[in-house]
Amino acid sequence: MSTQSIDVFIAEDDDHISQLLSMLLRREGYKVKVAHNGKHAQQFVREGRTPKLVLLDVMMPYIDGYQILELIREKPEWNDVPVIMLTAKSQEKDVVGALEKGANDYVVKPFQPGVLLSRVKKLMQ
Repeated sequence: MSTQSIDVFIAEDDDHISQLLSMLLRREGYKVKVAHNGKHAQQFVREGRTPKLVLLDVMMPYIDGYQILELIREKPEWNDVPVIMLTAKSQEKDVVGALEKGANDYVVKPFQPGVLLSRVKKLMQ
């Protein structure tokens, strides 16, 4: 599958990180849509076009990433979309909780861009 046809949804409230992620993915040919807080992420999940991949911050204003993940997994057309959680929360209970709620991968911030990109490509195979 060409990356030209792959839509990626990013929910990340930190402008620097969302810009880095957008640049990294667009440079590889992915189409990127960004929500800068939990309310915008919730609206996109409810009304937006189903992406092929989601990068989801845990700690966002208004609605956290775990709640967005639950919303994603409740929607039939989003249910199979791979979700990578991106967060500074590195305790085992956080990782296990996200995976149990339906996340496909979990990346702790600060992350190495090349490693994240490899994880994205692996999920897109």
